[in-house]
Amino acid sequence: MAAWMMICFLFGAAGCRSFDFYTKTLMSPVPGNLEPPRETSMISLPAYRVEAPDVLQIEVLKLVPRPPYRIDTYDLMMIRAAGTLRDAPINDYFLVDDEGAVNLGPAYGKIRLAGLTIDEATRVTTDFLKQILREPTVSIQLTRSGGTQQITGTYLVQQDGVVNLRQYGVVNVSGKTVSEIKQAMEKHLEQFFDSPEVTVDVVGYNSETYFVIRENSIEGEDVVRLPITGNETVLDAIGSIGGMSRVSSQRVWIARPVPGSFGCEQILPVDYLSITRGADSSTNYQLLPGDRVFIAEDGLVATSYFITKLTSPVYQLLNITQLGRSTTKSLQILGRGYNSQTSF
Repeated sequence: MAAWMMICFLFGAAGCRSFDFYTKTLMSPVPGNLEPPRETSMISLPAYRVEAPDVLQIEVLKLVPRPPYRIDTYDLMMIRAAGTLRDAPINDYFLVDDEGAVNLGPAYGKIRLAGLTIDEATRVTTDFLKQILREPTVSIQLTRSGGTQQITGTYLVQQDGVVNLRQYGVVNVSGKTVSEIKQAMEKHLEQFFDSPEVTVDVVGYNSETYFVIRENSIEGEDVVRLPITGNETVLDAIGSIGGMSRVSSQRVWIARPVPGSFGCEQILPVDYLSITRGADSSTNYQLLPGDRVFIAEDGLVATSYFITKLTSPVYQLLNITQLGRSTTKSLQILGRGYNSQTSF
């Protein structure tokens, strides 16, 4: 008796232990600064820090190449010329085609500009038009570089935390917020462009997630990993997996990771019936990254499966024994019939 009392005392003195999920003391009021966020009192999550394998959308607002810039295919040029033919003016945007040439129209034809600087292109175009016009005056401006289209797009953050901008190299974005990534991108692109401007947005929240676990002793537990965007609640989580299964009970709780290495369990009991039937939001908690929403199975289903699993070997053994007896008896009867027929 004294030994049992000592064991009970040691367990009672332990600092961290598993809680009874539905103990009434868990529902008692706690200090306001420790209250978990709920459906009607949500909080804003800290600034999202990008990690692999998030997906980023990068849009280019301004990319002016550093001088001296050489014209390339798919650049958009603004070309103006004075002294042209009256019915064939030159005052428009012209695209450098895949051959590096610009088509000035049927009256003038095509002229190759790829590989030239803006000043060189102006002189070459002027000389080209002098073959048709008396004294042309030409002005050329770069409106859009073909490189702009090559950067704009969606990018997967790779395993080593970088984004590959193809011919412009890689940028490390791991652990950075969207604004920090924007600054890092612009600083990196300054090697190639003059005062670049980009926008960055997260379109695939893949690194910060939560889990929904449906207990099922018959078919095995269902573990669903879902991305978290900041406003999910317990009801959202259950709805995301199609609701309760046929073997689920109304026993639901959140297992929330404890900061640091305290080794304790942080359990938030959920009153599923009150949330769904009474619209009571007091236990419809806001989910945080790393949360586990656990849906326990029905106790009767679990007990029935346990009994079936326990008695199944015995039942199969009895069936095999009965089958053996039936087979032996059939052979005996068949043998007697055979003998009775062959005796004539």
